[in-house]
Amino acid sequence: MKNYSLSSCQSLIDRYVNEYNGQATIIEEGVLGLGKVILHDAPKMKSYVITEYFITSWTSGHKVRGYNKLPKKYESALELI
Repeated sequence: MKNYSLSSCQSLIDRYVNEYNGQATIIEEGVLGLGKVILHDAPKMKSYVITEYFITSWTSGHKVRGYNKLPKKYESALELI
């Protein structure tokens, strides 16, 4: 997986919500970054899961994964919120 910066992930969230009329749901709050965010419900777009991961005690990175159909574990997490 590729490492993404905080600014590029924020740009993805901004475009997904504003241009594609999707929703962004925060599942876990992050320490240095975003934590875990699910981008969903945009018409004709993939769903994305952004996950923060540990690099050092002062830095973190983000993994972005796209899904044609959101996995059940993320769908159930959305239902709990």
